[in-house]
Amino acid sequence: MKDIMLKIIGNPVSPSGEPPQDEEIVELVTEGRFYQRGDSVYLDYEESDFSGMKGCTTSLKITGNKIRMQRYDGDIGIETAIEFEKGKRFTGLYDTPFGSVEMEVLTNDIRNDITQVGEGSLDIDYCISLKGLSEGRSKLSVEII
Repeated sequence: MKDIMLKIIGNPVSPSGEPPQDEEIVELVTEGRFYQRGDSVYLDYEESDFSGMKGCTTSLKITGNKIRMQRYDGDIGIETAIEFEKGKRFTGLYDTPFGSVEMEVLTNDIRNDITQVGEGSLDIDYCISLKGLSEGRSKLSVEII
């Protein structure tokens, strides 16, 4: 296991492909951990107040161009998993402190430059629908700095 610094950027995207003017880009720089198991690499980090998920741990399992993001908080019993793979649709439940919401994610594109020694970056472009709550397109960038 290797201690790392991560720069994480969440960027909502409008239908025209540009960031919406009424939504903010979320940027977080945090400590994390990098490790490898088999043919997968993992990036783990703790969420902060700024992300709105303080107390949650996020883990990214990266196997080539397939990514599994898992968020969990044992104190309040939240556990959510999302899988990203270009051109594939993922359905599941998005846990919140107020209950679970049906979720559907369609991955538009993935660029994975993370190396086996814990350097590089990861970009995910996806559409997400939380049934009855919201629908939109986002880009997530994770860089090991």
